[in-house]
Amino acid sequence: MNSIRERILRKVVARLESAAAPIPVHRAPSMPVTRENSPALLVFAESDSITAHANNLVDRLLVIRVVAVARGDGAIDQADLAMVAVHAGLMSDSNLDGLALALREIDCEWDQEEADAGALALPARYEIRYRTHILDLTRTG
Repeated sequence: MNSIRERILRKVVARLESAAAPIPVHRAPSMPVTRENSPALLVFAESDSITAHANNLVDRLLVIRVVAVARGDGAIDQADLAMVAVHAGLMSDSNLDGLALALREIDCEWDQEEADAGALALPARYEIRYRTHILDLTRTG
């Protein structure tokens, strides 16, 4: 069985695929999104840290970054609408079907790409609090 962290990430991607359809969702892509393949959503796990220990339980904080990538004349509107769908999809069930204790938005920023006229990346970060057993990363606490 996969770790709680991996199951959370898969749940996030599945939720975004549903909420933002037909916009494609890519988890940690190794290649840049081409002009022809935008708009698109990119999902990255930024960090996973331990916030507390209590008996045999470990509280953890997973930070994810979701980036809406769009190009062309309607890039701002495309990215904004994609992020509206992302936020609604994630916040519709902040415990991610029982895998998480809480989910909250951290920040969002606009990044106009000067090297590629009309390209826009809109990243938003979310933190997901979850708990595992100290000896078993596949068990919730």
